[in-house]
Amino acid sequence: MRIRPQFISDPHSSPSPQPADDADDSRDEGLLDAYSRAVTHVVETVSPAVVNIEVKRLRLRADMQRPLEVSGSGSGFLFTPDGYILTNSHVVHNTDVIEVTLSDGQPHRAELIGDDPDTDLAIIRIPGSNFTHVELGNSAALKAGQLVIAIGNPLGFQCTVTAGVVSALGRSLRAKTGRLIDNVIQTDAALNPGNSGGPLVNSQGQVVGVNTAVIQPAQGICFAMPINTAKRIIGPLMQMGRVRRARIGIAGQTVPLPQRLVREYDLTVDTGVLVTGLETGSPAQAATLRERDIIVTFNGEPVCAVDDLHRLLTADYIGVRSLLTLLRRGQRLELTIVPSESSFE
Repeated sequence: MRIRPQFISDPHSSPSPQPADDADDSRDEGLLDAYSRAVTHVVETVSPAVVNIEVKRLRLRADMQRPLEVSGSGSGFLFTPDGYILTNSHVVHNTDVIEVTLSDGQPHRAELIGDDPDTDLAIIRIPGSNFTHVELGNSAALKAGQLVIAIGNPLGFQCTVTAGVVSALGRSLRAKTGRLIDNVIQTDAALNPGNSGGPLVNSQGQVVGVNTAVIQPAQGICFAMPINTAKRIIGPLMQMGRVRRARIGIAGQTVPLPQRLVREYDLTVDTGVLVTGLETGSPAQAATLRERDIIVTFNGEPVCAVDDLHRLLTADYIGVRSLLTLLRRGQRLELTIVPSESSFE
């Protein structure tokens, strides 16, 4: 049985509250109108720079007479007037044909300029000039709860707009290369297949992120690469077509350290990277690392996990003599290693 609340009246009490007046209604309508104006202004400003990307990959097996054509699609956005487009690496990586359609329906054949699977970002270019392009913002200025708008081409529906808020900052995602991508933006602006590579925009019409992933089957958990990360790699991608990073050539896993050894050697970490494999001819092999060694520092910087080692192996250390501190059968050792340049196919 549902119990209805009873209201007791007092003849000496003050008059009952009256319904909200027209001023309150007007204030609510004003807030909604302001929100709508912000979103529509962003869409009018940014949409002409958003593009649809169609890709084709040719795959040939030994039992095939003709190559199998595999197609895919995604989004991107022009960030210069001379046709440079930022998108996701997973949209254009290892493709044979890249076709771009502008918001006005004009088709263009695009070329791949640079690709960085470690950050899931890539640059392509279409011929021409005086293209409408976006303004890149500052993702470091974002705050949780801030309004953001996503524009893209989900499932082939061109220039689809969704709006939401920044749900969280500082998330991490695992790239296909195995490296951890830091400072990822989480948003509840709805994304679907085909949104990948499209812009995440603030209320001023500035691009603050590159939409990249969703968590399925969850709803409202979507991610974007911060535009500040893109700014750092745009130069290397346009100059060299890739981002240089160092490698030492090991397979490893994060393991806890025996507390006895932590105390004995006054270590600043209680976990390290256990070497589980060595690549033939790698810097690690040349430095005489062995399987079962546990790496605890690189050039004096603590290595608590595999991701720490990835972050520390920047391009600055390619070909540079560096110092590894490790534990081997309970003994602390220091080895000199010369990292080489990493590659990803």
